Amino acid sequence: MRGIRLVLVGIGGLLLAWGAFVMLDSVRLTRLPGVALWIAAAIVLHDAILAPVVFALGIALRRVGRRATGTVIAIVQGGIVVGSIVSLVAVPTIVAKNFAPVNASVLPLNYGLNLGIFWLVLAVVTVGLSVGAFLRWRQPVAAFPDDSGR
Repeated sequence: MRGIRLVLVGIGGLLLAWGAFVMLDSVRLTRLPGVALWIAAAIVLHDAILAPVVFALGIALRRVGRRATGTVIAIVQGGIVVGSIVSLVAVPTIVAKNFAPVNASVLPLNYGLNLGIFWLVLAVVTVGLSVGAFLRWRQPVAAFPDDSGR
């Protein structure tokens, strides 16, 4: 197991170095503070908002009279994480669209509306999967034949 961890850490380090090289090679030096600000904001949003919300939701779901299974909790938390990641990617385009780009074809879509529709679809899918998992959990388990060999 230790060897696998070392290989994975090595691969991660190489990928990090490659990403830094590509960023420094393709991004103008004057844009690097903006990239650093975006990365810092993503870390703060994750640690200050996303992680506590997912954690609190997990606790709240566990306190629902023990009616929520671990599968339901994982589905809801997964939905929140997916939605948050998509929002983290979409919000910069929504903000950039408000600055009225010179070329209207640069940001041609209504990203705010699309993000809202995405969250609505994600909520419907998450609720559907959660209800399905809950109903499956509540079904009685069929009796297994006696395996004692008699």
